[in-house]
Amino acid sequence: MSLSLNPYLFFDGNTREAVHFYEKALGGKVMGIMTYGDVPADPDHPLTDDMKDRVMHAHLKVGEADLMFSDTYAGMPYLSGNSIQIAIHPKEEGMAREIFAALEDGGQVIIPLHKTDFSPLYGMVKDKFGVHFNLNVPGEQPQ
Repeated sequence: MSLSLNPYLFFDGNTREAVHFYEKALGGKVMGIMTYGDVPADPDHPLTDDMKDRVMHAHLKVGEADLMFSDTYAGMPYLSGNSIQIAIHPKEEGMAREIFAALEDGGQVIIPLHKTDFSPLYGMVKDKFGVHFNLNVPGEQPQ
């Protein structure tokens, strides 16, 4: 069986900002952004001008991973928080430090980058959108 999974992050009207933030912070490439207004109109469910500008679906490619994004539909409850964490595994410590610093900008360090028994460099950060990231440089694996 072939199966792939990816995180799908929801925001409340600021998805476009988040996608471009992660594009820069993680060195990704935006594959596409589609708004609710980009799809054919449904006369039974007309969209407000605000809804037409909200992002229905966005795709960011980061290395070989895919991150998907969307704004909530107007009026849907939205709670920013730590219900999902994204683990990033850069092979080089320098890259880990750069990514951590970019995500930390406007956010909050939960666990500072440091050496652990399982990693030469590990840390956790909550970015300015409330999304939690674990950065873990893989250590030497016993043979």
